Amino acid sequence: MPLPKPDDLTSLILRTDFGDDGAWDAARIAIDAAGEYPHATYVSDVRFAAVDVQALLDEEAAAEENDRIIDLFLADATTMGDPDHPLLAVDLSDEPGRVFRVPALWFPDVSANLSIANMDFADFADAADGSGTFRGFDGG
Repeated sequence: MPLPKPDDLTSLILRTDFGDDGAWDAARIAIDAAGEYPHATYVSDVRFAAVDVQALLDEEAAAEENDRIIDLFLADATTMGDPDHPLLAVDLSDEPGRVFRVPALWFPDVSANLSIANMDFADFADAADGSGTFRGFDGG
């Protein structure tokens, strides 16, 4: 199950929950509305239904070095069921398997900084609150 490559300077968002197409549409609308520029490459492919982090890590470990993805975001059941649409950010490179949640409102900031390597995954993960959710560096 090779992972698709995101478009230039965008982050890959994989849909893993296929229970409600309306919730998926709402999540994408919220993510797109949060930023002025496109920050996401959306993938809605049932082969990723209920995929877990370990399967993604295994897939990336088997990929050629030039084809590897550094990080990605999962639109899972939590994303679909929460009005803030918190995506699950997954580190596939520096600390493989490390995760945090990022609500749609904060996605453009996280995506942009990761895409241009201005900040590392750990910068955001370390700033996550007690629930494991990044809400800005001031706890926004």
